[in-house]
Amino acid sequence: MSVHSRDRRVHIVMAEDDPEDQMLMRDAFRTAYPAAALRMVSDGEELLDYLHQRGPYTDAVMPNLILLDLNMPRRDGREVLHDIKSHPHLHRIPVVVLTTSDSEVDIARSYDLGVNSYIRKPANFARLIDIVHTLRNYWFDVVALPPTA
Repeated sequence: MSVHSRDRRVHIVMAEDDPEDQMLMRDAFRTAYPAAALRMVSDGEELLDYLHQRGPYTDAVMPNLILLDLNMPRRDGREVLHDIKSHPHLHRIPVVVLTTSDSEVDIARSYDLGVNSYIRKPANFARLIDIVHTLRNYWFDVVALPPTA
């Protein structure tokens, strides 16, 4: 049974430091996947606090999917990806890098660190909506995801 079924709410957390990109992603999810619970954090350190339910996130719901920017302050996405994929309680959560970087080094390193997918941020909003539709269809209608803690 897919996560998209009516008996389970989809929880997604996105680490993105750019306020404009946060707003665009919220708008894209409202358009393409309004039933998803999308939570935003501003950097890698905040994402780790969320995932470990520390500080203001003691009641955070474990996500079914993590969307991760690579270039962020405090702890960048590469460090955070390594931490997530090395942690015994977090490593099964799918991580999708969503970044502006088209560097082959970043792509290869992300896959070496265990990312599940690597997506370049699109140049326009219509394409971002297409990406959210694709994420919804693939991760929540097609794939069997592990249970969340």
